[in-house]
Amino acid sequence: MTRTKTMTSRMIQSQTDLDGLDFDKGAGLVPVVVQDAATGTTLMLGYATREALEATLRSGQMHFWSRSRAALWCKGETSGNTLALRALHADCDGDSILALVDPSGPTCHTGEASCFGADATPRSPEPGAILARLAETLDARAAARPDGSYTARLLEDTNLRLKKLGEEGAELVAALATHERDSAIEEAADLFYHMLVALRAENITLADLTAELERRQGPGV
Repeated sequence: MTRTKTMTSRMIQSQTDLDGLDFDKGAGLVPVVVQDAATGTTLMLGYATREALEATLRSGQMHFWSRSRAALWCKGETSGNTLALRALHADCDGDSILALVDPSGPTCHTGEASCFGADATPRSPEPGAILARLAETLDARAAARPDGSYTARLLEDTNLRLKKLGEEGAELVAALATHERDSAIEEAADLFYHMLVALRAENITLADLTAELERRQGPGV
């Protein structure tokens, strides 16, 4: 009878979580797809033993098993182009890994950012898609109100969300007044998030907001 493993949790955060992986299927190895956590770029495919994953969790740097040298190795140990671990996720069968990382320098030995070439870098999503995804997240938080969620906390506390809305608006004004471009972008993003949360608390959606903006389009704009 074939034994089938099902991961109860796909996040790998400790040595114990490695017990749910199926190393037997790959003769002691599991494939590891490495992805840039910030951009979504697929950087490389490697293979790992349990020992390699233990070293990764312990050090915070990606370790792999070299099939050609039959040896454990740390990415960037000679080149300096390391891969700092952000998160490890197992697939549903527990026989492959997705590693989200922060790369330092190019990942490929050819000097390219990705072993799969420039085409592996995803195109930037449309602004509308990003806003829609944020709105979906806010809707989910509003429905579930999970413990530890900052959004849920804002939705439940009128004084806090209005106070934060005012603070973020003032911080954006200050950044614009001093011509601090990066700070202005960050503060605008903070303000937009807090504005959407405040509107969501009043059952005003992103669709309502965009409909009003659409209504205002015209030659006088």
